[in-house]
Amino acid sequence: MTAPVRPAGARPGVVAVAVGLVALAAGVAVGLLLAGSLVRADHPVEGSADVGFARDMQTHHAQAVEMAVLVRDRSDDDELRQVALDIELTQQNQIGQMHGWLSVWGLPLAGTAEPMAWMADHGHGAGADDGEVTRMPGLATEEQMAALADAEGVEAERLFLELMIPHHRGGVDMARAALDRAEQPEVRRLAQAMVDAQTAEIVVLEALLAAR
Repeated sequence: MTAPVRPAGARPGVVAVAVGLVALAAGVAVGLLLAGSLVRADHPVEGSADVGFARDMQTHHAQAVEMAVLVRDRSDDDELRQVALDIELTQQNQIGQMHGWLSVWGLPLAGTAEPMAWMADHGHGAGADDGEVTRMPGLATEEQMAALADAEGVEAERLFLELMIPHHRGGVDMARAALDRAEQPEVRRLAQAMVDAQTAEIVVLEALLAAR
């Protein structure tokens, strides 16, 4: 993917936000189109894996987008900046698709169930052994995100890679759980695309980390 041309005088962060909004809008359009073309009487209901995945993966993706934007503003490494841009655009577009599904299904973006409840028997969410709702798999803590925001240069690159690799692994775990549980074909297709893309990206991210 070729990086977008930056207008003269534009700040990197402003460009990243603008690019992300375009990807998000495109994803919403795709999600509405795909889900709308498959409307059926048995559309997903509250508590289903389809709905839980659509909501929780938007949250998971949003953090990946935030990390990608942060490292692009703090790194001069062209290869890593390109990987971060790919993550930003892909996951922002997928957030839009899942937003579109929920709209077509007539469901709100947020529900009443605990996060990850749909995946509880995988040791995540409600029903975990400790009796508490565990974090989404791979999600960075607030302290880790603050450290990334404060870092510069190679240190920012290293932190980004150390956080994004487990984040991607957690995303793959969630997507595979959706493949086991989801019933909507559009959900299963996107979950499989996430498994394929993020598994491949993990290899690239590990190589970049090893180089540091």
